[in-house]
Amino acid sequence: MHKRLAFIDTLRGIAVMAVLVQHVLEVIVQHHPTGEYYWAFHDAIGYYVNWGRFGVVLFFFVSGFVIPFSFPDSATPVRDFAISRFFRLYPAYWTSMLVGLVTMPLLDDKSYSLSQVLVNLTMFQTFVNVPNLWVIYWTLAIELIFYIGCTVLFAAGLLNQRLTAVYIVVATSLVCIIGPLVIEKRLVWSLMEVALNLTAMFMGKMVRDTVIGGKLRWWHVAGCMLLYAVFAVTLSAKRFGGVYQENFFSTYSIGSAYVLAGLVFVLFATFGERMAWRPMAFVGVISYSIYLMSPFVLVWVHHGMSVGDGPLGWSLFVAVVVAASIVTSWATYSFVEKPCIAFGQRFRSQRRRAVVLEPALTSQGAAE
Repeated sequence: MHKRLAFIDTLRGIAVMAVLVQHVLEVIVQHHPTGEYYWAFHDAIGYYVNWGRFGVVLFFFVSGFVIPFSFPDSATPVRDFAISRFFRLYPAYWTSMLVGLVTMPLLDDKSYSLSQVLVNLTMFQTFVNVPNLWVIYWTLAIELIFYIGCTVLFAAGLLNQRLTAVYIVVATSLVCIIGPLVIEKRLVWSLMEVALNLTAMFMGKMVRDTVIGGKLRWWHVAGCMLLYAVFAVTLSAKRFGGVYQENFFSTYSIGSAYVLAGLVFVLFATFGERMAWRPMAFVGVISYSIYLMSPFVLVWVHHGMSVGDGPLGWSLFVAVVVAASIVTSWATYSFVEKPCIAFGQRFRSQRRRAVVLEPALTSQGAAE
């Protein structure tokens, strides 16, 4: 069993807090009078950097750092990988769905069709053009695509080849830098956005191959990161058309979120465990539960608490939502997520040989 890297959990914690705080501040600025503070709010969360997208993309980088190395050295690695991912993702996801379906109709009078609920149970709703029950679920489709892609590459013997990730990042970036400039179709731009998110994941693998595996050099990372950044900025300009969502958000905020997430990830990976912060690492351990549960906590607190009309009330609102999200998510992690992950271990085949930590990580373990 691999040990966890504290700096990776710290990154997860930063990522989920960025998503959560973005959503809380959006509630304040879009649903409550903010007067002279409006433009400060707007510029902080809507114009320069979309911190929610920053957090999501940071998660994608972390997935790239971890997932391609999660195939166990066992008799049936693909089967065991699938079992591990199933018990890692689905029980907590289904719990989130149940909580939302029970509580949300009581607060917003919204109903959900049985067919939509049943399709959402599979987590494949995006692939059959069925709306997500809640918008946060869109990222899970990207994760599934990445898992499937890694499985195909692993089965073909390509996943751990030295330059596979480099070729994928370079080819995808070049095609999708030129594509938005010559193709004026929003569907194509949407597909390119999926490709951009997957590119971030393969960038995460490249960074790991550089700082741990020693397969790549920093010039590989620098060159591909530059292509990725140009890809992100170019696509954001086309995909979102300057401003969007009632002119609140700006193209700049999406493009800068992708670039900033990449830079932060590389910084943390470069310094490794020296960047770990234990309190944030704890948040990172339960980050999946926080991501799934915090939108409901936000709605519950918003309905039951006065937000106020000044910085003190807003700060208290943010603090209560964050604290309640952590407590609620610790409960779902402890009683759903963690036990189900442990239960899934029972169905995995035996390892072919004893686990040996990679030499570069003998003092700190390998990431889960």
